[in-house]
Amino acid sequence: MLSTLIGVFTYTSSAVFITYVCAIVVPFVNRRTLPEGNQHEFEWHIFVPCRDEEAVIGDTIFRLRATFPEAHVWIIDDDSHDGTAQVVTALMHAAGEPDPLIHLVRRRPPHARTGKGDALNAAYRELAAWLGRHQSWDKVIVGVVDADGVLAPNCLDVCAADHLFGNGAVGAVQVEVRMLNRHIEPDWPGRFRRWVGLKLVQLQDMEFRTAISAIQNSRTYAGTVAMGGNGQFTRMSALRSIAQGTGQPWRGLLLEDYELGLHLLMAGWRTACTSDTHVSQEGLYSLRRFITQRTRWGQGTMQCVRYLPAVWRSPHFRAVGVTEISYYLIQPWLQLVGALLYPIPLLLLLWQMIDDPSRLSTALTGSGWLMLILFLVLATGPFVVWGFIYQYQGRREPGFLTGLGMGLGFALYVCTFYVTSVRALWRMVRGQNGWSKTRRNAEVVTGREVAIEA
Repeated sequence: MLSTLIGVFTYTSSAVFITYVCAIVVPFVNRRTLPEGNQHEFEWHIFVPCRDEEAVIGDTIFRLRATFPEAHVWIIDDDSHDGTAQVVTALMHAAGEPDPLIHLVRRRPPHARTGKGDALNAAYRELAAWLGRHQSWDKVIVGVVDADGVLAPNCLDVCAADHLFGNGAVGAVQVEVRMLNRHIEPDWPGRFRRWVGLKLVQLQDMEFRTAISAIQNSRTYAGTVAMGGNGQFTRMSALRSIAQGTGQPWRGLLLEDYELGLHLLMAGWRTACTSDTHVSQEGLYSLRRFITQRTRWGQGTMQCVRYLPAVWRSPHFRAVGVTEISYYLIQPWLQLVGALLYPIPLLLLLWQMIDDPSRLSTALTGSGWLMLILFLVLATGPFVVWGFIYQYQGRREPGFLTGLGMGLGFALYVCTFYVTSVRALWRMVRGQNGWSKTRRNAEVVTGREVAIEA
């Protein structure tokens, strides 16, 4: 009886998920590039949160100033223990006179190293003071870029388009994320190890450019587009509207980007996304660091469940929007249930075969093998489809077997989310809710804490 109930749950949830994937795939593959706008109609301020980013921050500042010469760059030094601040200061005076478009926001203990949201709030307050009343805050756009982030050259023009910030109702725009190092093997010993590291990065690239972009595209219709931690752009007036007199538009949860988007939506702003431009970031070669990063993201999503009652009461969401947000926020909890239930039918089958080996031959000669094939198709099909989309639409290369391989790899990749959901819950039970930076690939391990440890 228990096995039957679990089987019904498994097949039903799989069928629902397949329906959901089909619903988001069709509009995603048929999307069209939309006209760009004129970035000069807005004033742009790029926030770059930094904690021990001496190795990359110089190149980032130079690239931002060269690509977007009229944009202000705000470097937020979150009490770095290396030479981050010195690099920024040197670049500010590289021409002999202070560069008026480079700003350094320095945070010091006990207010430093308390989370990315707090660092962004510090820059917001300094920008608000710098702006004063000299212009309309509706025309001031704040972008958030990682210390190693690379914005596409057309990024600001795309964000200025009529359907994005050209529409006064749009309070925030999220651009597509890609992996900078998707073609670069790690400098590790062992050919197989290097191959695995590269494939992990490529799977991250595929996830962001297919599944996540498709979900964001579907959220456009639901009115629930989410913000990400990199390539996030927000209208300054929208930030002010949710700061509530505290000077803190970003809040204290681990998923501060998604939390920001929720507050904007609940305040009546529209959020939007675009795949017509992108920001690139460093993908993680290390599975351990990847698990650490996704544990933080999963824990942040679990924390955001507290906003569900407010979303349900808000007059700014349609039914489809409430459904989408509710599904997203309970997904890590569903993964916890799945982590417990999904292995049970297989364990029961294994136990039965150990108890009576003749059942194996009976299952293979009867209808059992059809059920096994159906289970495999339901379990992997919704993920394999992204491998083909990535191969033909993302990479724009022929290769059926490569697409199939990437899709099957993605099916294994998403299995890690069951692990991260369990780890996230364990951290919450232990009261570990602090935010820490995930180490970069080339960063040497030191004695100080630089990543979440569960």
